[in-house]
Amino acid sequence: MDHYLVSARKYRPSTFDSVVGQRALTMTLKNAIASRRLAHSYLFCGSRGVGKTSCARIFAKTINCSNPTPDGEACNECDSCRSFNAGNSMNIIELDAASNNGVDDIKDLIEQTQVPPTDGRYRVFIVDEVHMLTSAAFNAFLKTLEEPPSYVVFILATTEKHKILPTILSRCQIYDFNRITTADMIEHLGYVAQTEGFTADPAALRVIAQKADGAMRDALSIFDQVAASTRGNITYQATIENLNVLDYNYYNQLLDTFLGNRPMDAWLIYKEIRDKGFDSHFFINGLASFMRDLMVAYDPRSLQLIDGDDQMKQAMAAAAKKCTPDFLYRALCLLNDADLNYRVASNKQFLVELTLAKICQSAGPSPSNSGHGEGQLKPIERPANAPQAPAPPVQAAQPATTAQQPQARPAAPQAPTAAARPMTPPASAPRPASAPAAGKKVAGVMNSISIKSHGQAPAPQAPGPAASQPVATATAAEPPQATTGRQNPYTIDALRAAWHRYAELNPTQHIIINTMRASLPVQADGDRFTVTVENAMQRDTMLQHLPAITTLVHDMLLNDNITFTIDINQGESAPHTWNEHKLLDYMKQKRPALAGIISTLNLKL
Repeated sequence: MDHYLVSARKYRPSTFDSVVGQRALTMTLKNAIASRRLAHSYLFCGSRGVGKTSCARIFAKTINCSNPTPDGEACNECDSCRSFNAGNSMNIIELDAASNNGVDDIKDLIEQTQVPPTDGRYRVFIVDEVHMLTSAAFNAFLKTLEEPPSYVVFILATTEKHKILPTILSRCQIYDFNRITTADMIEHLGYVAQTEGFTADPAALRVIAQKADGAMRDALSIFDQVAASTRGNITYQATIENLNVLDYNYYNQLLDTFLGNRPMDAWLIYKEIRDKGFDSHFFINGLASFMRDLMVAYDPRSLQLIDGDDQMKQAMAAAAKKCTPDFLYRALCLLNDADLNYRVASNKQFLVELTLAKICQSAGPSPSNSGHGEGQLKPIERPANAPQAPAPPVQAAQPATTAQQPQARPAAPQAPTAAARPMTPPASAPRPASAPAAGKKVAGVMNSISIKSHGQAPAPQAPGPAASQPVATATAAEPPQATTGRQNPYTIDALRAAWHRYAELNPTQHIIINTMRASLPVQADGDRFTVTVENAMQRDTMLQHLPAITTLVHDMLLNDNITFTIDINQGESAPHTWNEHKLLDYMKQKRPALAGIISTLNLKL
């Protein structure tokens, strides 16, 4: 029975031309050999399985070859080449620095450099995983590495160049090996399959190449594993089952549920994936990669960034046409947040399910697309065969005037009105005090200071002589205009809930989020509201987002007459912007006894 040899060893490169994915580097080495411009020390850097040690052996064999070919390859016929191929060459010494990393090991290596070659021109010392040497061993190696005998060539190989001393790096010619591309690995795996007499689907080879993550040795090892399990018939389905790889069909099904706003269907697909043994964190990362490829495929110019063949790129481009860039961006943000929060989440399944539901909701039209009524969140669609739940009496939750008002547009989508489904700001966002009349702001200073947070009663006025000054209007955005559209009634709480909803839909816009939380709309006259900010930067930011904010408020409240005016506070700064000293002065003014306590105890900020 013949001894079985794994593909990673059987198909290990023996010439420069057979090295996969390193053409520019091998051409440089061949040119150096042809021109006899050899350095005394080389450093080969790169990730695992990219051909560092293989290239070192080929280089060592070629520089000792007596009759190199015209294209710079070893002849494999001279005595030096035959002894190398047989594995008994005395001119090529390999040292594994992972297990021989001490000073004594380096001293033995230095002693061997004093022996000239018995056959050939050079003695080549290949030190693999050189970053494992200790600092003392590196220092003992410095002098010999800098000035070795004329017949000695050192080739150091490492996967972690940053761990090597700068004094070592400065004495070597450094060659950085690239990660092998998926296309190069597929081509080489196809050659191996053909040589071995196997049948292999290109899609299966692609899965193997992607699983190898740029390492040719890993790809050949995985290829052997799949070939053994399928008896040489390497199909796509058998490959994904053997390697426990999630099929892209699941991602395509999830995309349909996202675009159809069907979170329950997305949860059922996620359950099926989980039942097959896939880790939820792996699923989140895979879905994020899929959505990233969709965003890349949306623009034909960036289609080349997808790591796949033309058929896969065209399929991704077709799927991307069903999406909008805004939806893809929001989905990527949600998946990135889920990835960051996964390790600290106490209920990881709920985190993933909530993320899927949010992506379904984010597939609705963007609030920034004004003019088309697309800012409204899409209600979750009920399947046609699902039992209809009894609708709650809407009139009971509406103001009394709603009962006498006729339905303006019965054919409009049945989005929940603000009165029928009141919305509140997120629990994590500190709700500012109720907005007082113009020129007055409120903040909770101490528990002993009584402030009404939700009422409309006037609050204590901020201290200082300028506090009584009215708020000056710096600029007005879009004065109120007569509108003949939707005119549903609403409450101030519902309007502020819609106000906060815009901040929730833009989690990365920190300036607009903080501004909207601190500056709430105050009713000026009818459907006209005033928003008072503290500085010009907040005003400019609000003006930039105001069209999208207005569209969202119109769609959530079903009232197109609402307008907003942005003012700058020209009087005393609002309490929420005070520093510690100003806050302390205000507390002393309101509670004179506090000043005596601070003086007695000699307290300081």
